Amino acid sequence: MRSKQELDAAIRRERRAALVVNARSRRGRRRYAEARSRLTGAGFTLLGTFPVERPGELEASLGAAVDLAPDLLAVGGGDGTIGAAARLLAHRDIALGLLPLGTTNNFARTVGIPLDLDAAVGTLAAGKVIDVDLGLADGTPFANHVGVGLSADIMARAPAGLKRVAGRLAYPVTALALLAGHRPVRVTVRSGDRVREVATHQLYVANGGFQAGRPITADANADDRLLVAYPVGGPTRRGLLRATARHAATGHRRTLADEPFLTGGEILLDTDRPAPVEVDGEVRGHTPVRIGLDANALRVMAPPDAPDR
Repeated sequence: MRSKQELDAAIRRERRAALVVNARSRRGRRRYAEARSRLTGAGFTLLGTFPVERPGELEASLGAAVDLAPDLLAVGGGDGTIGAAARLLAHRDIALGLLPLGTTNNFARTVGIPLDLDAAVGTLAAGKVIDVDLGLADGTPFANHVGVGLSADIMARAPAGLKRVAGRLAYPVTALALLAGHRPVRVTVRSGDRVREVATHQLYVANGGFQAGRPITADANADDRLLVAYPVGGPTRRGLLRATARHAATGHRRTLADEPFLTGGEILLDTDRPAPVEVDGEVRGHTPVRIGLDANALRVMAPPDAPDR
């Protein structure tokens, strides 16, 4: 496999790319034609273009794009779409190009990709190839996070139409609808010899630096060899709402050394009853779950000043 410097040089020289856009993401259908024209306008030769219109077509479209052997796979959509692309591209000689067309775009924010489509395409044309960590949830790669509790219910039930209309507000709207009947779980979190137990409606283990479109802390990123576990509030519904608001307002001022964060290269989660687990916005099984790291597993086209270990 080529080094990332060699891959970077090939992208700049050959401009060989493929495009997959999830038309079911918030802005996917509306911006697909524009994304295609912007890429060709930036000098890319598109070996294939794949607008994903139906549920279940994403993985097949991504696979067909990879089979064309581009140097760059530009993927438009939200975090679920990007997570699927990351799983497929792990340890491949292809760079992922992010076109943030989803609701919260957490991974794009973590890597520093502009949310404006023109600026994002500009990053693909003039950025650099970096490699970032992926998480592993019971062996399944993920880009952003694992969620236990309310978020799994939200991801399963948030209407696609509401997400297109309301954007990231669709998630708190759905959460409020579900919260009245939601029961907290008691979660045991283990990282090395450290153990914490917490009763909460929601616990995350993050690989990246953003959640719900907001920074988790000022010093979390996707290339730091760390997973970050943290509950959002305690056992009461009021506590969850207060913690959510506090996170939105103060995340950029907190550090990983602060409470309630627990960091490590491997984190084990167990609960007092089987609880659903969502991985990058898709429900994938139940607790217990073992979460690890795959260091430098994914190559991404990022801004020229992006950190790269």
